[in-house]
Amino acid sequence: MNPPEIDIVNLLIRQGRIIDPSRGLDRVGDVLISGGKIAAVFESVSEPPSPIEVFPAEGLIVCPGFVDLHCHLRQPGFEEKETIATGTLAAARGGFTTICCMPNTEPALDTPEIVNHVRRSAQTDAVVRVLPIAAVTVGRRGEALTDLAALAEAGAVAFSDDGNPVWDGEIMRRALLVSKALGRPIVDHCEDPTLSRGGVMNEGAVSKELGLKGIPAEAEERMVERDIALARATGGRLHIAHVSTAGSVERIRRAKAEGIGITAEVTPHHLTLTEEAVRSHGAMAKVNPPLRTEKDLEAMTSALRDGTIDAIATDHAPHTAEEKSRPFDRAPFGISGLETAFATALALVHRGTMDLGTLISRLTVGPARVIGKDPVLGTLRVGTPADIAIFDPNAEWSVTPEDFASKGKNAPYAGRRLRGRIVATIAEGRLVYALGRG
Repeated sequence: MNPPEIDIVNLLIRQGRIIDPSRGLDRVGDVLISGGKIAAVFESVSEPPSPIEVFPAEGLIVCPGFVDLHCHLRQPGFEEKETIATGTLAAARGGFTTICCMPNTEPALDTPEIVNHVRRSAQTDAVVRVLPIAAVTVGRRGEALTDLAALAEAGAVAFSDDGNPVWDGEIMRRALLVSKALGRPIVDHCEDPTLSRGGVMNEGAVSKELGLKGIPAEAEERMVERDIALARATGGRLHIAHVSTAGSVERIRRAKAEGIGITAEVTPHHLTLTEEAVRSHGAMAKVNPPLRTEKDLEAMTSALRDGTIDAIATDHAPHTAEEKSRPFDRAPFGISGLETAFATALALVHRGTMDLGTLISRLTVGPARVIGKDPVLGTLRVGTPADIAIFDPNAEWSVTPEDFASKGKNAPYAGRRLRGRIVATIAEGRLVYALGRG
């Protein structure tokens, strides 16, 4: 599949509603791109430079390209699930112009050589920007700290053992100390394995009815509490991945009020689905941390709205059809989410539980600040890379996983009618996706 990628010298996006939370901007106007960068943002350009391509955007929203803090590209080692090429095509379709790839590959991203290999592959195969997140511990086994400084020098923007917690408290303490010196966050998969071991969905009424072993909220909350205490003691940069419980939200809110250097993310599926989805979608709704309750969902939404949670991240986790067709307790965790993330999250706006500017902020400047890329990413500031998402907030479409660019068709939204669609994605001045063109 070849993306509709066009090298653009000059492009004028004409008369869209421009929303840029990084600048407090919300107005109808024109955006001029030149040489791959934002050249100007005007109310109107009466005499644009020539030669120029014009993109009519009347009735559409024009905003910074989305930044995903948390996705799985599976390369190297699991190319049957996803590749850098297919994953970045999926990202472009979802409005994402920057994605941070997790290190649970084979081999893990735990040496500068492997990080450099991913960066080189992205230079040739990716249609959007790929920023590697390297492992905290060797092989993600939790036993020995990697050379975080060397990994940062190789281009890692953060560190995580995602999929596994850093279960050894002393190793986590040392990692946070180094994160402070490097100015790069530890992305924390918060899970106490002594509490979650063998669990496959949220522990509660639904798991009992289905006869499935549950994962209690305490499995997440206990580790959140431990690592907040370590961040307090070290002054390190702590980022809590895929928050899923109301109790975690309250602990993060208190830590922020205390001035601890902590940030957090939530996924679209934890904002829009509960454990009830397991009844109808089976393994397609199996994810770690698990889908929780309506009370937890409401807490996530409130925290996203008030800034306790800084970012929406997809946790895009593609798997093969064979893997997801196994019995629920043997199927892998994960949802393929890059292509549905924006539209599912936009439901919060359509329901009136969040304003559009806040939602865009949590997809753009919010995640950019987590990895220290503000004001370079997540903004339409003049002189920055021309990373832009253009969308129709009211366009309706049906989710057809078979048509995904991603190799992963494992989505619990199959057949669902969504409202809000990406019309075009521009990455560093190149049109990498246009609706109806690939």
